Formats: sequence, C-alpha cells, structure tokens
Amino acid sequence: MREEIGLRRPPRATTLGRLLPRLDGDAIDDAVGACLARYASAPANEGASKLVEVTVDGKAVRGAARREHGHPLSRHRPARGPGRGLQATDHYKKSNEIPAFVPLLERLDLHGCVITADAMHTQIGHAKQVISRGHCILAVKGNQKRLRRQLRDLPWREVPLQHRTRGQGHGRSEIRRLMVCTLQPGLLFFHAVRAIEVKRRRTNRTTNKFTIKTIYAVTSLAHDQATPERIAELIRGHRQVEALHHVRDVTFGEDASRVHTGTASRAMATFRNLAIGLIRQTGWTNIAAATDHYRSRTDYALQLLGLEA
Repeated sequence: MREEIGLRRPPRATTLGRLLPRLDGDAIDDAVGACLARYASAPANEGASKLVEVTVDGKAVRGAARREHGHPLSRHRPARGPGRGLQATDHYKKSNEIPAFVPLLERLDLHGCVITADAMHTQIGHAKQVISRGHCILAVKGNQKRLRRQLRDLPWREVPLQHRTRGQGHGRSEIRRLMVCTLQPGLLFFHAVRAIEVKRRRTNRTTNKFTIKTIYAVTSLAHDQATPERIAELIRGHRQVEALHHVRDVTFGEDASRVHTGTASRAMATFRNLAIGLIRQTGWTNIAAATDHYRSRTDYALQLLGLEA
C-alpha cells in the first residue's frame, strides 16, 4: 500500500505535524472533490439536464480565526449514489464568510447548477455573480428586513398549496408546506423571478406541543426550470450541510481540535469531509457507528480509497 502512494515507510506524527500546516488548501479541496466525484454515480432516472445543487454554508473552526486562515465557507455538491455523500470545498477569509462567497465559486462551473445559501448571502452582488453563470435560491431573514416585509406582504392566501411533506425524527414530527409565486417588478431584490414561502410545523411527540415557523426565500428559477417539488427538494438539500457540520463537531470533535498552525485546521476539515463523504457513499447513515467500525478495521478503511493494507 505504501508503494502505491509513494511512501517507503509510514510517516511519523512529527512529520505529519510539519506537513499539514504547509499544504495548499485549494489544492487539497480540489483533490478531495475530484476523489468523491470519482466514487459518485448518477442515478439511472436522472437526465443530463437536471439541475445540480451546490450548497454554500459557513462553519467557523474554533481557534482558526486567530490564525492566518480565518472563517471557512464551504460549497457542497450532493454526490449521487448510495448514501448521497457530500463533496465539500472550503474557502477561508480573515473577516467573515461574505467576502469568500465569490472566490469560492470562481473555480466551479455553474452551468446547470443551483446555488443555495442562507440569508447572509442574499446580496445583490452575490446574485449577480451567480446568475451570470447559473441559478440561485437564497433565504431571506431579519438581516434583509425590507425585503422580508415585501415577501411577507405578498398575497399568499390567494396562492394554492403546491407541495407538502411529512416526516419525523429526533422525537418530533414535522409538516412542511411550500408555496411559490411569480414576482412582479418592484421587488428590492430585482434578480429574483419567484418568491417562496415554506411553513414548517413541528410537534413534540412527547408533549404534543407544536411550533410554526415561516421561511421566505427568493429564486432566479422560472416555472419551466424547476417545479415546486424540485424547489422543495433543493431547500431540504441545504439542511444536509448543517448535518455535515454537526457531524464534524460531535463525531469528529472538530471544535475541540488543537490543530491550528498554518493551514493545518483547514486541511483537517477537508479530510473530515472526505471521510464523511466516503462513509455515506458506502451506504452508512449513522456516521458515529461507521467511525467506530472503521477505527477497529483499518484495512476496511483503506479499501474505501482503493488501497490495500
């Protein structure tokens, strides 16, 4: 196995400690994305013209903000195949994740892609950059008060319900209702073609108490480019990134990591993304259980990368 990757002997911990801070973060991200892309396979029922979701979301690595590389912003492409693994690429800026948005996507071909992002990136400049090459779905929250007020005041009572899903997990049940309407000229966010309203009702199955939350978003996708069902799928796909960040924190202990020298924290975050993506593509749904499985069976872990012990 060492011959396959060009090593004459196993590297020592001190060698890895000197190597990780010197690695090129962009090169690692590209290599990991290419690796996961090789393992991904498109479903038989997916045509070449289907929109591909690219989710952009930020996650601060504790301690990294004090170093050369500050706030990480990740782009994620849901990989096809078993377990729907995630291809992830991180981009870092010293201030916050907003300036990292455009540089992060510059290396990606956005033809046939839909960018989904949270409310922080509902910016005119960001939308202009994305729409020139692809499409977007952007959340609208309290940081865009006037825009959110415009969306809230739309005649939603006259719009028929277009999609409804029900699910349960973590001791609660959830019903999501989605409505989409075409926008008229005059919206503050002039790049938007349609507005989206999602009402989410969550019920605690133990206490029977429920909460209702309304989410608004805007999209550049016209009716003939994405049905309400597809829009609902794209919005749900954004939650996979939040789940990925949770796994990195809870299962892999990312926030507790003391590795912060140079680009080491970024490299380790990328390697965690690689591990999670490979595990999910093999069919695992419980990442913690999979981690325990491969920790005691290192030869099986190497086989995920096509290597033999």
